Amino acid sequence: MLNLLRYSQIIAVAVLVAVVVVLSLLYRGMVVDSLVESETQASVGLTRVFANALWPTYAGFVRHAGSVPQHELARSPEMEALAGDLRSLARGLNVVKVKIYDLRGFTVFSTDPRQIGEDKSANPGFRRARDGYPASEITYRDRFDAWEGLISERNIIATYVPVHVDDATPVEAVFEVYSDVTELVERTRSSQRKIVGGVLGAMALVWLVVQLMLSHYQRRLAEEEGHRKAHEEWMRHQAFHDPLTDLPNRVSFTEHLNEAMRRAKRAEWMLALLFVDLDLFKRVNDSMGHDAGDRLLRIAAERIRGAVREADLLFRMGGDEFTVLLEDVRGPEEVAAVAQRMLEAIAAPVQLDHHEISVSASVGIAMYPRDDVVGERLVKSADTAMYRAKELGRSRYAFYSPDMNERVEKQMKLEAALRRAQKNREFILQFQPRVSTATGRAIGCEALLRWRDPAGGVVEPARFVPVLEETGLMVPVGAWVLAEACHQAKAWQAYGRSPLRVSVNISPGQFRSDGLVKAVAGALRASGLPPHLLELELTESLLVENVDYAMEVMHKLKALGTTLSIDDFGAGYSSLGYLKRFPIDNLKLHRSFVRDLAASPKDAAIVDAICLLARSLGMGLVAEGVEEAWQAHYLRERYCTEMQGYLFARPLGADGLVEALARTYPLPRTISASAAIQSGESLRQGTR
Repeated sequence: MLNLLRYSQIIAVAVLVAVVVVLSLLYRGMVVDSLVESETQASVGLTRVFANALWPTYAGFVRHAGSVPQHELARSPEMEALAGDLRSLARGLNVVKVKIYDLRGFTVFSTDPRQIGEDKSANPGFRRARDGYPASEITYRDRFDAWEGLISERNIIATYVPVHVDDATPVEAVFEVYSDVTELVERTRSSQRKIVGGVLGAMALVWLVVQLMLSHYQRRLAEEEGHRKAHEEWMRHQAFHDPLTDLPNRVSFTEHLNEAMRRAKRAEWMLALLFVDLDLFKRVNDSMGHDAGDRLLRIAAERIRGAVREADLLFRMGGDEFTVLLEDVRGPEEVAAVAQRMLEAIAAPVQLDHHEISVSASVGIAMYPRDDVVGERLVKSADTAMYRAKELGRSRYAFYSPDMNERVEKQMKLEAALRRAQKNREFILQFQPRVSTATGRAIGCEALLRWRDPAGGVVEPARFVPVLEETGLMVPVGAWVLAEACHQAKAWQAYGRSPLRVSVNISPGQFRSDGLVKAVAGALRASGLPPHLLELELTESLLVENVDYAMEVMHKLKALGTTLSIDDFGAGYSSLGYLKRFPIDNLKLHRSFVRDLAASPKDAAIVDAICLLARSLGMGLVAEGVEEAWQAHYLRERYCTEMQGYLFARPLGADGLVEALARTYPLPRTISASAAIQSGESLRQGTR
């Protein structure tokens, strides 16, 4: 655009100069024409005066001069008299020379005697004047013979004028009058120069103004061009970079991966692709908010950037996923060292909203060309290795191996099957009675999720619940469990059964979601079940993860009238200080303590402590996994309010539970704790 303006400016100047030149030439032509016309009129006037005053005297001489020899003609008395009379007529005028021709073109008279006798019959000006029309022409003479003598560098107008007494009489001779117009021409040129100078000055002023305007416009254009380029650069940066961390994004990663693979192929070196995923990042997002999650992502990006080499390339793929390209690596050992530095850097504690949290990462590694030579498949291999690292316990790295594909395919098939199961209503509930240690009758039951796979029968929860959590399906499935459990508990009352409390496990994903309280309220409202007959089981590790959030949710659930219990108590990260603040009704003793009562004195001591704790806090205590009578002996003596396990009943369908509810389970007599443990040990020895 700026070049176009410059070219336009040059063309405009050239056009203006051309216009000035043309106008100047036109002006000069008009002035010269006017000058010639003026001198012609003056010469015509002089000729008329001659014709009126002197022609009768010299008419005969002019007519017969052609028959007189030239040397005699020049010395004739008439010639001298004619010269004197013409001088008198031309006195005061700018006439410098006069010539007279007869009608044949013979030069009868000339102020230059040397020209007398010349033949001018072929001269166009003479011919025109002989026909009765004056004719003039202007010429420039370096040297000119005038009346006064030789003159130089003069502008002369030669005018041919017909001589006749009046316009009605025929032409009798032709006058040629030479007028010196040098001064007039010089004045004309001076005027022309002044006019041209004025026009050029005005044009220069206009050009200067236009130049200033164009310069201003050019500056504006340059600024706008700079802004446009900066905006384009910003748009390109935004297109190829992540706005949160300012790292290159997925689009940029694809380009750089292909280029890096081409370089590795040419140089015959190894390339490593590291796929990094933050462990349990969704938990931070759900419990502390997206702002805290964004800050954590920025911190993680900076830590990863600091852990890799300067030449290595770091990208954010989206969510909590990052990739790193390591070029020209010597072997897996070097890659493993970089991955370990990354894991250690990420694992350092982070301060977020007055909370110090620790996060970890799982890293999958794929090598080019060892694992694959196609970029898309290499990324898939690294992603597969990352999921393998998560399976191995997180906070570690794993190299890709071919057998991982089989596991990933199984996982993907399982995810697809679970989505189909949700759509086709293949999930079912089973119920396991909870028996009161005081009466021996079932006073409640726990709702247990099962999957009736059309292809493989009933599937245990350990095989599919973790996948439901990972895929986010646990939230809608958990809402269905709540609604179905409440509906079934209300149905038992309709059949005349005594009120029965039903307990439902709340998954971590459900608890962190915003819709838990709404789902519980909706299930109670839709079923008509009294709220106190619904018990919600929460894991203790989930509660201490974000205590403030947990307290808020638990109080909302208590406000609905539900009962709350801590599931698998003692097996996670317990905090007795927080326990007294939680609105908890029951503790559920983890089955591992019950199973190892006889084999582990430490487990027995822990059970004793938990029983005492529950009794002191006024909470109910439910023992899970009770399978043998001696366990029931021990737990009944140590303040266990309810028991649940195969000793009483396995998980049953809704119809089978009706029969179990009608039974009274005989409980063993009370014996000492040591005797119960010895009895259990003896029983174990007998079965070996």
